[in-house]
Amino acid sequence: MNLIGFYLIQLLMLSGPLVSHDPGSKIGKPHLYKKISIPESLLAHSHDQKYGGDIRIGDLDNDKQIDFLIYRTIDLIDGGAPQPCFLAGMTMDGRVIWTKGEGGIQPNRPGPVAIHDIDADGKNEVITFFVKKKELISPHALTGMVLQILDGETGAVKAESSPDVLTTSEGEGPNWVHQRILIANLRGTLTPQDFIIKLGTKVIAFDNQLNVLWTYENEWNEYGNCPAYVPSVGDMDNDGKDEINGGYYVLNEKGRPMWEEKLGNHMDAVAIDFWDDPKMKRAFASGFGHVLDKKGEIILKLGEESVPHGQELRVGDFIGTSEGNEMAIRYNGHKTDVMVVGSNGAILSRFMINESPNNTGMETIRWNAETGTDLLYNGGMLWAGDGSSSIRLPQLPPEKGNFRQGWYHCIPANVAGNSSEEIIIYNPWDSEIFIYSNGIPDDSAYDGYVATPKQYNVRLID
Repeated sequence: MNLIGFYLIQLLMLSGPLVSHDPGSKIGKPHLYKKISIPESLLAHSHDQKYGGDIRIGDLDNDKQIDFLIYRTIDLIDGGAPQPCFLAGMTMDGRVIWTKGEGGIQPNRPGPVAIHDIDADGKNEVITFFVKKKELISPHALTGMVLQILDGETGAVKAESSPDVLTTSEGEGPNWVHQRILIANLRGTLTPQDFIIKLGTKVIAFDNQLNVLWTYENEWNEYGNCPAYVPSVGDMDNDGKDEINGGYYVLNEKGRPMWEEKLGNHMDAVAIDFWDDPKMKRAFASGFGHVLDKKGEIILKLGEESVPHGQELRVGDFIGTSEGNEMAIRYNGHKTDVMVVGSNGAILSRFMINESPNNTGMETIRWNAETGTDLLYNGGMLWAGDGSSSIRLPQLPPEKGNFRQGWYHCIPANVAGNSSEEIIIYNPWDSEIFIYSNGIPDDSAYDGYVATPKQYNVRLID
């Protein structure tokens, strides 16, 4: 093929579908599997709203079914600071398992709470920040906060610590409000028994006894010029231990940089996943659209012209006719423009998805397990990876809440009797949780819930 022909093909791909021409044809009809009301006793009332708060999923009472952990945070800034002051566990049928603390409002961002069997005893725990002395906490400091491991079945404190590296931390700027706990395997154990905390410019690693393993810090802390708000965890070198991808760095299991470089502006989203090699995971970085190996060698760079503001990035097998995984990237900031890029570097489609609160909230869904093709979720809709087909989820109420809220908090998980992932959707400013399935599941065929990193390290929009 001559050069002119190549560029004509690229131009046609770049001009891909802008709207859904054939609704649902490549997707299948979504089925509302369950609608779950949060018990009245767990609801807060503020800002003329009645709501639960932010949510995590996991098997809290060890019956091989998913449960929900609801939490709210102290009211320091608009929407609530990141540190929880109230937590509650509830089952899928709305039974309250336990509660801890009181009050609180909806956090302004998804915060430092995770569910995982961190001590490998066969039962899940909750790892969380918790406010002990509210009067000591400010929007920019963590004095008065403790780190706890809770028994998932009772909420009882199994371990507690107030390490100086946390309680003396102070910060502000774009990174400070994004405080997350991510499960990681840093010591090569059979299952992950460590975790990291992303806190401003720091990444702090802990073992399951709350001992500090290491701390990493960098100097980048300006809007549009800082590492990813939420890092990604995964084993890039197949040694049984996880690396941490922050977009401007990849850390090994000891917190030492395998590489550090300010690659591109707006490094808002990152991932560790398979790409061009089925045996080796890569580091994905939204800033200017990068894919890199463990040493920081660039495998793909789309560049600033193609990705002026890489707001969101997701990885999946979005186009079945393309070899390997693809990268879906919201490339123009808080807008609806999305492109899908193949592992050979070709832009396979470019289209406009639906409006959503803040124009964020994309997620990869393994919706068609039989064919292996993944879909994109965004703001109450499912999208085929070529943009040619989309469908709105039925019976979803209108959005309510401020501009950062709405029906766009999505957790994919296999929670029913089929081989595909269900879609768990919640609005932190509402009192219901919705679960959608591809068709009507056969509950008698369900083998029980098994958590994966997609759940215990759920991305969630921020």
